[in-house]
Amino acid sequence: MEKTDRPAAAAAELASSFGFEAVAPAVKAGRVRQVFDSVAGRYDLMNDLMSFGVHRLWKEAVLDWLAPRPGIHLLDLAGGTGDVAERVLRRVGGDGRAVLADINAAMLGQGRDRALGRGWFDRLAFVCADAMALPFEAGRFDAVTMAFGIRNVTHVDRALAEGFRVLRPGGRFMCLEFSKVVLPVLDRVYDTYSFQVLPALGRIVAGDAASYRYLAESIRRFPDQPTFADLMRDAGFEQVRWRNLSGGIAAIHSGWRL
Repeated sequence: MEKTDRPAAAAAELASSFGFEAVAPAVKAGRVRQVFDSVAGRYDLMNDLMSFGVHRLWKEAVLDWLAPRPGIHLLDLAGGTGDVAERVLRRVGGDGRAVLADINAAMLGQGRDRALGRGWFDRLAFVCADAMALPFEAGRFDAVTMAFGIRNVTHVDRALAEGFRVLRPGGRFMCLEFSKVVLPVLDRVYDTYSFQVLPALGRIVAGDAASYRYLAESIRRFPDQPTFADLMRDAGFEQVRWRNLSGGIAAIHSGWRL
């Protein structure tokens, strides 16, 4: 397979897989929705436990690179419980707005409750929306972020195209996602942790081992850093870059609509 075919092949493989299981693209979204319906109430707690809190540092690294300015109009895709959107608004002070969009109503409900409890409700809008078909006009947002969500989208290429469409010229897309470990020893340790510890932790804390087994499998299915960067370029993004975090366990991808 030639290099130019690699991004399209990776997108097609993701569309027809639910973790390691082959599925029809038409049914994948429903399967993923069941996962997040199941874990929504324990989502934030599990993130802290399974990453030992490191996911908070990763998200701060996204914001450091994004460097949001006062007055920003942000779209946080697959925003879940809203922690990325809240972090952006906290950084810009009183002058900024964010739309938190998620296809999963249970996750969006967690985000609403959290925003209301923390006093962010007047600066956050909540929209139940599919990342592959966003209900926003072109060029609406200054920045689009997506943290640990894009690997769960059926057609990743469509979600990237939509992220590009809703950005204004000069706007930026930033994606934080689990990625390809680049350190030889760490990859073996990480595999053991992912396939043995995570499902057990999910069973104990969230009462759901299968969803966290899917998590580990979906990470292994996700394209490596260069391939995902090619997918971003194919969607129209320019100046595409990535930064590895924790040896490649996660990576931040950045691209601009110019």
